[in-house]
Formats: sequence, structure tokens, C-alpha cells
Amino acid sequence: MKSGDDKAQKAFYQKFAPKMYGICLRFSKNTAEADDMLQEGFIRIFNHIKDFRGEGALEGWVRRTIVNTAINFYKKRIKQGITTELENVRERVEDESYIIEQMAAKELLEVIRQLPDGYRTVFNLNVIEGYSHKEIGEMLGISENTSKSQLSRARVSLQKKIRNLKNRENKKNIE
Repeated sequence: MKSGDDKAQKAFYQKFAPKMYGICLRFSKNTAEADDMLQEGFIRIFNHIKDFRGEGALEGWVRRTIVNTAINFYKKRIKQGITTELENVRERVEDESYIIEQMAAKELLEVIRQLPDGYRTVFNLNVIEGYSHKEIGEMLGISENTSKSQLSRARVSLQKKIRNLKNRENKKNIE
């Protein structure tokens, strides 16, 4: 595939695209943006496959490329002023626990996608991808404390959104 063979690229894409699309959906605001992320990510992958040295799993390298593509989308939105950060908004933290297991994966994904860009990006990088706040800070050009703050606010926002969904569901069941 390093030679740019179309059949090999198609097989490669078909193997990895579905899983990588899931990553794009988590980082994006909508499916159109996820489609763009996936396309741009695979263009980068095909342009740089020659740089893969075989150290570690190929899927891990592909995943990192897709995550980095998602981060670059986030950075572009910030540069263009298309960000909805709520840096100065104070949300009341409430001690409640929610049973997320009862939510369908599609519902949970939709709730995550509704988060402001910074919250969603830090949440995905830390909770889903497993990066430390220090690593996230370096990737996004923010401080470690800002990363921690964004994660905390993402969690509070997710709790609110999930609570609202559950309240609506309960009202429907009562009616």
C-alpha cells in the first residue's frame, strides 16, 4: 500500500474507517463535520503511510492520526472564532449520580456532541482516549489547569443534559 495502490487503499479504508468514524463522531458537532474529519484524516494517513515504521500497532497509528485531525479541526474553529467556550460561566455542581447504562449509545453520543467544543474535545481526549491533562494541554496549547477545568465543566454539563433527558423521559411515561 505504500506505493499508492488504489485497491490496497480501498481495502485499508474499509477496514479502519468504521471504527475511526466513531472517533470523528465523538469529536464533531454533527455528521457533516465528522465526515470531513474522517476524509481529512485518511488523506493524511495515505500521504504519510510511508512514515509508519512498524513500531506498535498500525491501528494505533491510524487512531492517533484521526485524533490529531480532530484536534486540528478544534484549533481551526478557535482561530476562526467559531467556538462556544463557556470559560466564564459558573455552573452549580450538584452531587447526583446517574444511570448512564440505561441510555442507548446513540443518545449518549448525541449528548456528548452537544457539549461546547472545548469541553467535548478535552472530555474525549481524557475520558475516552486516555490522555493526561498535561498531554492535552500540550496538544491544544492550553494549560494543564484549563484542561482540568474544561473536563470538570464537561462533566457538570453532561450531568445536566442527562438529567434533563431523564426528566423528559419520565414525563412521557407519566402521560
